[in-house]
Amino acid sequence: MAELLIVDNITKTFGGIVAVHNLSFSIQEGETLGFIGPNGAGKSTVVNVLSGYLEADSGKVEMNGVNITKMKPYQRVHIGLARTYQIPRPFPELTALTSVAASALCGKKRINQSFEDALVEATHYLEFVGLFSKRNILARDLTFYELRMLELARALATTPKLLFIDEVMAGLNPPEANNAVKLIARAKEEFGVTVFWIEHVMAVLMEAADRIIAINYGEKIADGTPDEVVNNEAVIEAYLGRGWKTYA
Repeated sequence: MAELLIVDNITKTFGGIVAVHNLSFSIQEGETLGFIGPNGAGKSTVVNVLSGYLEADSGKVEMNGVNITKMKPYQRVHIGLARTYQIPRPFPELTALTSVAASALCGKKRINQSFEDALVEATHYLEFVGLFSKRNILARDLTFYELRMLELARALATTPKLLFIDEVMAGLNPPEANNAVKLIARAKEEFGVTVFWIEHVMAVLMEAADRIIAINYGEKIADGTPDEVVNNEAVIEAYLGRGWKTYA
């Protein structure tokens, strides 16, 4: 598999606090990469740097051979990078349909695309996540699970090559979580996206991830197959604990 994203020695500090320190890794095209670590390990900071919401103090990020280190978030969306948020960020006064249509318009450099075309695309993505019947409901009136699915639809509507997923399982009951896992698997198959997935539910990543990276204090402590990572002593000590399988 070809390297889609290359992260080369990125560092990010906040005052005197080092959130990410000389972190390097790559993401292969077509893989699902799990990203784990204890609270405060720097996971969200890494995603914010890679998606352009924060600028790294040093280091370089490349996507498809293009240096995107200094690119703004909207520029990264244009070349195929999208994300969801741990806490959904809807447009509360827009309907589900217009919310996804806005993403379709923002995610493409198609000058002649009309809003009507974007609405047609939005319908497709709402059908994909199971929200077609809610298309005319304001985002503020959707349930938490529906907002999670709206986040996914909006991200997919930008037609990404690389999709960052930030703790999609948080706050979901088992049937909802199971459905979310299936949708992400379908998205890989139907849309050909590569997935970078932050998640605390290890049982999910053990099944869904091709590879897992673990970080602690902003530094990489493991990188390998799910089995390799969960049996890594540094990961057990910093994050999982000896009895993690009991609670997975």
